[in-house]
Amino acid sequence: MPTPLQIGEHTVQPPVVLAPMAGITNAPFRTLCREFSGGKGLFVSEMITTRALVERNEKTMQLIQFDASEKPRSIQLYGVDPATVGKAVRMIAEEDLADHIDLNFGCPVPKVTRKGGGSALPYKRNLLRAILREAVSGAGDLPVTMKMRKGIDDDHLTYLDAGRIAVEEGVTAIALHGRTTAQHYGGTADWDAIARLKEHVPEIPVLGNGDIWSAEDALRMVEQTGCDGVVVGRGCLGRPWLFADLVAAFEGRTDELMRPTLREVADVMVRHATLLGEWIGDPSRGVIDFRKHVAWYLKGFAVGSEMRKRLAVTSSLEELRAGLDELDLDQPWPAGADGPRGRTSGNNRVVLPDGWLKDPYDCAGVGEDAELDTSGG
Repeated sequence: MPTPLQIGEHTVQPPVVLAPMAGITNAPFRTLCREFSGGKGLFVSEMITTRALVERNEKTMQLIQFDASEKPRSIQLYGVDPATVGKAVRMIAEEDLADHIDLNFGCPVPKVTRKGGGSALPYKRNLLRAILREAVSGAGDLPVTMKMRKGIDDDHLTYLDAGRIAVEEGVTAIALHGRTTAQHYGGTADWDAIARLKEHVPEIPVLGNGDIWSAEDALRMVEQTGCDGVVVGRGCLGRPWLFADLVAAFEGRTDELMRPTLREVADVMVRHATLLGEWIGDPSRGVIDFRKHVAWYLKGFAVGSEMRKRLAVTSSLEELRAGLDELDLDQPWPAGADGPRGRTSGNNRVVLPDGWLKDPYDCAGVGEDAELDTSGG
């Protein structure tokens, strides 16, 4: 079994982390993943915008609500302005809103990078340092970690510099997605970069992220890169039981991997939609929010296109259950369903603020007005 991952006072064993995903890793989905893992691992909220948190935006305040069983409570923050990030972190620490803070420097979506945020930000070394310094100083005893990409593109790699800055500013651990911003989610994740970062910053834990579609992939990443743990994102879409597989694999029980029948998958689907309705406070809205998950849960199963479309527009739990009951629920887990899922687009033009790449140190023009005002991505 690998060495336990230490995040401040929190021991994460096995060293498995649910990646923050906008619109996905809300409290209901975290509950499902945590139940399958037996409570083992670390499960991070979806992205919380520091400006919206400081302003106590209603949607944001709901997104930071944790179930009583969530320990440690983990929030991921997005911010561009050091002062606003500092205010948000102090608010979390002083009001006991979470037990762990992760900083987002990995998001590649244009509405974030055009503000200089997410995966664009580490290119500005001094700005990165200022944000990390404000966050760590404001967090008190709370551990601060960060998630990042290799860089903006192959000509503007930042991960080694960013890793060294993180160590110098007191960051507790770093997660690296082995892709650039330009790659988005296309191509293959560069696990060699994870190994290089681990060699570059031996002082703190390094977590690997990218192309973990199965428990076997997670074990292989640790073996190949020497990383201290794994961060799993798209691989668990429509498959929260992947965390049961990950726990079993890291504990040496590789013969206990879950291969649910369609009947078992359908039961999880209904429970997921039910939890969403309870969280939102409206069963119908819960089912509507669940629609995005339907194709992921049914990936690889023999379900006709018309039925897939019908299930993807259901608006009540009764309608969802009735549609699922019409399927051949005795189907076994399909071959190939463990492969890639979610977004796979790549080679996108990176949208950056004007002149962003001229000077990797100058951060003039980045301030409070660059902050997003909504959370969740």
